[in-house]
Amino acid sequence: METSQKTLKIALYSDDSSVRSSVITALGKQISQDLGAHKILEFATAKALRMAVDSGANFDLFILDGEAVPEGGLGVAKQLKDEVFNCGVVIVLVARSSDAWLAGWSRAEGVITHPIDPFTLAKNVAEILAKNPVAS
Repeated sequence: METSQKTLKIALYSDDSSVRSSVITALGKQISQDLGAHKILEFATAKALRMAVDSGANFDLFILDGEAVPEGGLGVAKQLKDEVFNCGVVIVLVARSSDAWLAGWSRAEGVITHPIDPFTLAKNVAEILAKNPVAS
C-alpha cells in the first residue's frame, strides 16, 4: 500500500451556499481511507469555475449542482467534458432521480440526487471515484 497519497483537489459549484456547505460537511476531511485527504475549492458561479480552469487549475473531481441558477451544473459538466483535456471526474447533483439521463448527456461519471444526505454522500462519491479512478 502506498504510504503517501496525493491530496484530492475538488471543485464544488453551486450558487446556493447551503448546498456547498452540506457537501463540504458530508465529505468531511477525507472521503474514504482509500482516497486520503482532499481540498475543496468552492465556486458560487460557473464563470468563476471556468476562470479557475482556464487559468490552469487542475481538479481531480468536480461536484456540480444541476439546480444552480442561472447556469446549471449539467451544462457546465458538458462544457468541461467537451473542452478540458484530461478533465477530472464529474459528479452532478440533480433534483430528481429521473433527471439521471441528463447526467449521461452531460458526460458526468456520477449523479447524486438532492437533498444531500450527509450519511451517504461520501460513500456515493467514493463509489463513483472507485469506478472512475483519478489520474495520479
